[in-house]
Amino acid sequence: MSDQIKSNKNALRPIIALAAPLTVAYAVKLVTQQSNNALFFGSIGIVSWLLGLRWYGIEKMGLRGGRALFAGAGFAVLGWIAFLIARILFIPIDSLSTGIKAYLFFLLFEAFAVQLWVYGLFFRATAVWLGGLTAAISSGIVFGGIAFLFFQESSLPTPAAMLYFSMLGVLYGIIRLRTGSIIGTVLVQAIQSFTGWVAFASTSTPVTAQWNSFYVAVSSAYLIISWRLWPKVEGDYRV
Repeated sequence: MSDQIKSNKNALRPIIALAAPLTVAYAVKLVTQQSNNALFFGSIGIVSWLLGLRWYGIEKMGLRGGRALFAGAGFAVLGWIAFLIARILFIPIDSLSTGIKAYLFFLLFEAFAVQLWVYGLFFRATAVWLGGLTAAISSGIVFGGIAFLFFQESSLPTPAAMLYFSMLGVLYGIIRLRTGSIIGTVLVQAIQSFTGWVAFASTSTPVTAQWNSFYVAVSSAYLIISWRLWPKVEGDYRV
């Protein structure tokens, strides 16, 4: 009987991990009548933090430093380099700009809050129930969907854009699985978003074909990096 109860709890937790932060965030949005994504993502991050601490603790949520942090950052930088090369090749850059507020938003909300939810809480709950590889892929798909629907840099509703965000999510999921840490990918995601969408400014609006070429090129690079990082044996997992 106790094994059955434990199995039911493990199956229920991924659903709660996915639904509870999103439900609270939407409730806060309705009550406050605010459309600010910072409030929305911040609510998701706070609920994920509280649930994760209660269920697993900080380290099991992927908040690990040391070698895990540097390994995760190193792998994520490979994706950032591919992103920058494609950004320069396919999208015209008219000027360089800065904005500390934009960077802080990317770091605290689009990167930390969302990754804490997806690769911290949801990943861990799914890994306990169905295993690490399933957790990496499913959390990556969830991340891609959230990014496509809500991230500031998501402005083109095309299949190529959806492919790009999904492949970025899967790449980060594989990095989470291989390193056991989300801190490195959080830092690199914020830098990547800032450099690609703020620092590299385009005063002229690129045509859809340019964006689609960019998304497909970067998605292909993410696919190759994910394939190279794909765990060969279960001993490669760092859940």
